[in-house]
Amino acid sequence: MDELEARARRQLDSLTEVNERLGRIVASETSPNGEVRAEVDGMGALVDLKLSDRVGGLSGKQLEQLIVATANVACQKAFAQRAKVMEEFSEEFAGLVAAPGAHDDSRNDGGDG
Repeated sequence: MDELEARARRQLDSLTEVNERLGRIVASETSPNGEVRAEVDGMGALVDLKLSDRVGGLSGKQLEQLIVATANVACQKAFAQRAKVMEEFSEEFAGLVAAPGAHDDSRNDGGDG
């Protein structure tokens, strides 16, 4: 019973840790000429947007496209970070939920019986 409780605690701790790591993800991108800087969280939500003085020379449509393109690259970075965290978590958690000894394939000789 103690082993079951300890295992459940490790699983819960792992879930808590991955949730915290996902919550800390922030990615940013600056447009090629530095007019726009976008920052997004791990869900891709825009959390900060900075515009330089150079945006005055852009049309509204150009500015719109530049903001969207810059934020899109920031999102791609955030999602890549998120995918890495989830991949690491999946590998770790698989070991935590596997039945004791289940990862040992040496007992299976591949024969039919």
